[in-house]
Amino acid sequence: ITYANDVFLDISEFTLRELLEKPHSIVRSKAMPRSAFKLIWDKLGRGEEVFAYVVNRTKNDNHYWVFAHITPSIDQKGDVIGYHSNRRRPEPQAVAKISKVYDAVLAEEAKHKNGKQSLAAGSALLDQMISLSGMDYDEYVLSL
Repeated sequence: ITYANDVFLDISEFTLRELLEKPHSIVRSKAMPRSAFKLIWDKLGRGEEVFAYVVNRTKNDNHYWVFAHITPSIDQKGDVIGYHSNRRRPEPQAVAKISKVYDAVLAEEAKHKNGKQSLAAGSALLDQMISLSGMDYDEYVLSL
């Protein structure tokens, strides 16, 4: 984390000193499936922007939802040098829909003791649920 505005500090319950230069995983909630993060990082790894619903944890182990728009930051040579994320308060009806998806994916991930198997099974379920919507990921997440 290289920057945090006052709204983020208030919501996350962290101080600026506690967040700066820390990995973003400091606010990772256990309610967020690893498979959803894999999907996000796979898209970013291909140089794509990502819109995603993310549930984060606060310093005091509360949680909050954001609708994140994450883009890779590219240098003059075309290399990814970091990421920029803008976050908005999501609509409650969108959170209600995506939380059901995430709950199902978390339950699938929990069925597997092996981390790789857990991630593969959760990713397969997430892909299947999106596919059943008849939309690709971007259409699906923006339709919520």
